[in-house]
Amino acid sequence: MSDSITGQGDFPEVIEACLDHGIMKCIAFNRRGTLLAAGCSDGKCVIWDFQTRGIAKELKDKDCVAAVTSVCWSKSGHHILVSAADNSLTLWNVAKGEKAFQTTLQQTSLQAHLHPNSGSSPPSLCLVSPFSSAPFILDFRTNITTVLPTSFPDSVTNHSNGNAHYTPTAACFNKSGDLVYLGNSAGEILIIDHQHNRVCGIFKISGGAVIKNIVFSRNGKYLLTNSSDRTIRIYENLLPLKDSLKTLENDVSEIKKLKGVGLKRLSIFREFQDSVTKVHWKAPCFSGDSKWVVGGSASNGEHKIYIWDRAGNYVNTLEGPTEALVDLAWHPVRPILVSVSLTGLAYIWVKDDTEEWSAFAPDFRELDENEEYVEQEDDFDLMPDTEK
Repeated sequence: MSDSITGQGDFPEVIEACLDHGIMKCIAFNRRGTLLAAGCSDGKCVIWDFQTRGIAKELKDKDCVAAVTSVCWSKSGHHILVSAADNSLTLWNVAKGEKAFQTTLQQTSLQAHLHPNSGSSPPSLCLVSPFSSAPFILDFRTNITTVLPTSFPDSVTNHSNGNAHYTPTAACFNKSGDLVYLGNSAGEILIIDHQHNRVCGIFKISGGAVIKNIVFSRNGKYLLTNSSDRTIRIYENLLPLKDSLKTLENDVSEIKKLKGVGLKRLSIFREFQDSVTKVHWKAPCFSGDSKWVVGGSASNGEHKIYIWDRAGNYVNTLEGPTEALVDLAWHPVRPILVSVSLTGLAYIWVKDDTEEWSAFAPDFRELDENEEYVEQEDDFDLMPDTEK
């Protein structure tokens, strides 16, 4: 019987603990899950030791007092990228507590991602998604930005206001980092070769709804999108995990061919939505093993987290305190989930493990309530009368 039917599985179920230090706004685990970074409303980044649940480090720029909008670990875990509402973007050396790079952007960054396979230390490239302009690649070594295309010229559809510009809403690297997957307000996923700054493929999602979030699973085999039509969609990545760019056609320049490439590189796998409440989703993501899909309710005053298995079966709803949910992060290797509330607290959700004492003592019987035991006269005799 499947986990979705029995209600049992390796997914979080109850709140085990709460982290409280400042007003946390966003969170991210390092690759091994030993450290949890939390960006706060006063501009500092708190690094939690997730094993001891104590604070390992505080990264604070005295000139930055604006709220942190995103945090991202490098693959090695030695650096962390922090963007803030004052348009600052800072790369920190975690061990030394020093800034390795800092710049001021023209707009506030909603998300900033380090290149997943940067061979240099510190990392040299990042992907920035500003509030209301096109995402761009920033080279830390030269401080040069490369603005990414947000649509293919021939893919423009008719709009009532005559404006053919697509405002991008989300972007992320693929697992190897040679491609960027960008979602725009026309409901298109653009596959971009960021080294040559060209569109290699276009995939149109059903309904053409605005794409609000886009994220790859840890193993790189699945892509998740969250759209304004209140639907989370999972796509299977049909490109190889290594050298994805080499697989794409080099001479594609027509819109029909680009859409054909997109259809060959992504395949719809599952769709998730709450058909009853029609809830908008917040911070959707995969579990570390890509077995589970999770999304938080974006409704005010609700701290609800919905869990499905990857096959599309609804598994469970976690209900937290009566505080709106602002961010989620699933532990990379364990069935643990961390959610951040509007008040800035981080709640740690774990599996509710019930101890089965009968596994050790087959004659063990669990009691619902205490029972009075009447001691027999020979209970504690070395040789009870029955054995004599």
